[in-house]
Amino acid sequence: MEFISWLIIIVIVMVVSISLVDFIRGGKISGRMQMHDSRFSAELFYTLLMIYLIVIFGFGLIYFVLSMNHILLVENGELREVSVAGSLVHSFYFSGATLLTIGYGDITPIEIGRLIALVEALIGYVLPTAFVLKLVQTNQEDRDRKKDML
Repeated sequence: MEFISWLIIIVIVMVVSISLVDFIRGGKISGRMQMHDSRFSAELFYTLLMIYLIVIFGFGLIYFVLSMNHILLVENGELREVSVAGSLVHSFYFSGATLLTIGYGDITPIEIGRLIALVEALIGYVLPTAFVLKLVQTNQEDRDRKKDML
């Protein structure tokens, strides 16, 4: 059972990593975006939202798989055995609170979960910067393209 759990975790990490790298490199999602001269880009907002949901869902599944192997998230300082549905809800909640760097402290990871939470918090901290840089790069490319047309 433990081998299958680690295999699932590896697959989830690969999917989340591919999604992030694809966005940063300007792959399929951002390649379809047409930036307009407005202050708000619905396409960029939608892409940001989807990337956040993918990361929250992916890390939530990692926490859930770990909780099935009795590496639990500690709630309010106590180890609690919860149902499968309760564990899934706690995993997604903790993932969202960690990615968005809220960190209420009501759920605390233990063992390898601490390292995973640090990686997720780092992604949550760096991801908005990547979006801003992508926006600046796209706007600069649009200006250069317009300048070349004149």
